Amino acid sequence: MSKIKIGQIGVCHEHAAGKMRSLRLRPDLFEIVGIVDDRSSPSAKFAGSDLRPYDGLRFMSEEELFQTPGLQAVSVEVPNLDLVPTSWRCLQHGLAIHIDKPGGDDLAAFERLRRGYAEKKLPFQMGYMFRANPAIQWLQKAVRQGWLGEIFEFQASMSHNYGGEEYQEYLGCFQGGIMFNLGCHLIDIVVSLMGRPTHVTPFLKSAPGDPARIVNNSLAILEYPHATATLRACSREVGGLGRRRLKVCGLKGSVDLCPLERFDGKALTMELHLQDGNEEYEAGSHTLDFGIIRDRYEGQMVELAQMIRGEIPEPYDYNHDVIVQEVLLAASGYMPYGKKE
Repeated sequence: MSKIKIGQIGVCHEHAAGKMRSLRLRPDLFEIVGIVDDRSSPSAKFAGSDLRPYDGLRFMSEEELFQTPGLQAVSVEVPNLDLVPTSWRCLQHGLAIHIDKPGGDDLAAFERLRRGYAEKKLPFQMGYMFRANPAIQWLQKAVRQGWLGEIFEFQASMSHNYGGEEYQEYLGCFQGGIMFNLGCHLIDIVVSLMGRPTHVTPFLKSAPGDPARIVNNSLAILEYPHATATLRACSREVGGLGRRRLKVCGLKGSVDLCPLERFDGKALTMELHLQDGNEEYEAGSHTLDFGIIRDRYEGQMVELAQMIRGEIPEPYDYNHDVIVQEVLLAASGYMPYGKKE
């Protein structure tokens, strides 16, 4: 089967270099035709100075990329607030996309983009990095199968302490700060497990010693009829990156995943506790071993290829992506929940 011709617009998203490394891991699936350099964008950015991940690849203008014969897909890796407008141009050229997170700060604009892709039946993939995480995929299956029973508690953290003062200033460029920038990953998981919440309450604060304009110490509470989801993110937690955590409790069982991911040559594991046995696990406590994972984004890139080739339907549909975006903007303080602006 022929390779998928793909280009990347942007080197300035925090995940841009990682996405390119993942694409280059799969020459069996992708032919990378070119890169569009977006370093002249005035939008807030925290990446783009290191071009080594693109060594040997051709840099070109956006129009040159769009005019490349046989181009099928684009990985959109521009700064956060450029993601939706850039993806809209991809839609106008009939191209499948991987659009990184979050989906901008304008719900109507994101909804218009997502609807456009749905109406044209073009593959659309959001860059929420835990979608291909095998522990998260197992958890989604367990909830669908009812192994944990009705969920009443979801706790998760996306904290870290990397980036120094430059990263704090970067967060200060966004009204929603770290909840907007990183909490989106957790909201994507919650909605996949529990659907649309009834209420969303944000607590957007600065860490001690930081000015109020730098929203780097955040909590969001999502309410459901019989459950709550508490999501935390702070960029001042010493050792926080390795302690990112997910805990889900139901009436029949619970799971605890810490860290959320790892690429240090050690296996990713999750603790499972079951009140009752099922077709795959006995009652009691288990340590689930998901093996050694070599790359954060490779699974999503493989999935993108499968979507483009028509081998699988979109795992996440229009409704899911729009709900996630609405909840994210409410959790980040951009708009009241349930009210479109």
